[in-house]
Amino acid sequence: MKKSHFTPAFFKFLRDIKKNNNRPWFLANKERYEKVVRNPLLDFIGEVGRPLRQISKHIIADNSPSGGSMFRIYRDVRFSKNKAPYKTHASAHFPIARGKDVHSPGFYLHLEPGGVFCGGGIWHPEPLVLGQIRDFIANHPRQWKQVLTDRNFKKSCSLEGDKLQRPPKGYPPNHELIEYLKYKDFTFFIELDEKQACSPNFMDKFVESCRAGAPLIEFLATALKFEW
Repeated sequence: MKKSHFTPAFFKFLRDIKKNNNRPWFLANKERYEKVVRNPLLDFIGEVGRPLRQISKHIIADNSPSGGSMFRIYRDVRFSKNKAPYKTHASAHFPIARGKDVHSPGFYLHLEPGGVFCGGGIWHPEPLVLGQIRDFIANHPRQWKQVLTDRNFKKSCSLEGDKLQRPPKGYPPNHELIEYLKYKDFTFFIELDEKQACSPNFMDKFVESCRAGAPLIEFLATALKFEW
């Protein structure tokens, strides 16, 4: 029997921490955080791995409390003007097997009051990695067009990411795919909502969204010589 992993209490905590983003409040509510946010997300990660691996057997879904698929709630404030110590959302990433850091191709789940979505792709890759992707697009235009015209991808997804204003160096300005070669990120997003997140069918909906975006992830994996 299907179950709801996330509840209104999950989103209530995230709303509360947005109003009380400080260490004393969090420490006083840490047990609540673990009960209604952390543990349900870890349970979801542990159970979603099997259906995700039906998309690709190389996808990682690691429900370890630390160092796994779940992102920490603690913000890195070292280089940020915003010194609030905690994130006001919960999230998880599901990379392909040999790309274990956050910048590897993979899927992403974002849970925030008023902002639930499934995403995927590669965000802010290093210059060498970005160059590999651009070269692969430039040299395999047919495969890239197949991603963009895939029936499920086209129906549910759109390519997202920051772009250069001018063509990147090393590529002819008149290349047929020059507008795609300008991209600095290669990602997709599918908007969901809190009601769906709290439904027993949410895991199916998330996996369905990942499956729609899979052509992009497969293309990126191939470009970077990862197994898919």
